[in-house]
Parts: sequence; structure tokens; C-alpha cells
Amino acid sequence: MALPATHASSLTPQEMEFISEEDHLSIVPLFGMDSVRLLSGVYGPFRPPQRTRVPVWLAVNLKGKRRCHVVPPDWLNVESLQALLATEQSLTDSLAPLPSRRFLEISKLLLDAAPDNLISPSQLRSLLKDIREVRQAKLRTAIMPQIGLTNLSPLEINELRPFFVRAMGVMGTLEVAEEEGGGRAEGRDDDDEDEDD
Repeated sequence: MALPATHASSLTPQEMEFISEEDHLSIVPLFGMDSVRLLSGVYGPFRPPQRTRVPVWLAVNLKGKRRCHVVPPDWLNVESLQALLATEQSLTDSLAPLPSRRFLEISKLLLDAAPDNLISPSQLRSLLKDIREVRQAKLRTAIMPQIGLTNLSPLEINELRPFFVRAMGVMGTLEVAEEEGGGRAEGRDDDDEDEDD
């Protein structure tokens, strides 16, 4: 499916997920192995039942091969998400701080790849959807100066980018038109003064 022209210059959600796979999380390996040196770093040793920190892409890959259990981040549970949703709904002039920079992308990756390692994955999906909808509703009105645009995730920034690019283009056009219109008006006043003399 082709993206709308307004989003052609932005990253797709899948590309944003790909970028978020460089973040790290803990796994419980189901195999034994010494440390492994990869291009992105050294990971391991893998000794069950000890936890090991690895990039998200490696955790998803190992989980797909049934070689590990993913340890969900502290914030990916029903209580934390309910608290975040309540905070988000109570704030009217700003966005609530997210527990992780790539909160939305990592949540989706883990819900897709390791739902059996999460408690109440269907409820987590529902809460994440509610949080996203509340934040999107605020962002639609956040162009007003009194609303702060802090606490945005990279995914939200990426979604807003096309709008801001167009808005800046329109503002530039208006400034040029105002300068040209102002110069003409001043010229007319001078001509009127010359005629009076």
C-alpha cells in the first residue's frame, strides 16, 4: 500500500519499529552459550536461568526460534499503563512523560513477538490503544501555543513532521506576501503625498 503524498518524506511505522529494535531488554535464554561478538556489541553469556540484556531485534529473533523468554520492561504491565492513561487524561495542557523513549514501538514489537511472556496481552493492547488515542487527540490541538509539545515519542514526532513542514511553508508564503503587500501600501502613501504637493 502506498503512503499518502503528505507522508512520503517521513519514515513509515515499520521503519520506526526497525529503528527501535536497537534498544535493549532482558531475556532468559533457554540455551547455554558463551558471549557472542556481533557488529553492534558483545552479548551474553547465555546461561539459563540467568537474565541477559540484548537488543530488541535479537530478543525477537531468539523468541521466534523458541530459544528464550522475553522479560517485559517494568512499564509494560496493566497497572503501569492504567496509571499512565489516568495521568494522560488528567493533563489538559501537556502530554504525560512516557516511561521509555520508544514506548509505542517496543510495546507493539513485544505484543506481536512475545504475547505469551506478557500478562494480559489483550488488556495491554487495549490500554496502549487508549493511551495512543488520548495522545493523538491532544496532538491534533497541540498546535496552539499554550499546549506544550514536550514528552513526544519519536513515532509521534514522525507523524507530526509532514504537518509542520507544510505549516512552515504556508507561514513563509504568508510572510513574503505580507512584506510585498506592505511595500506596495507604503509606496502608495508616498505617491499620494507627491500628488498633494
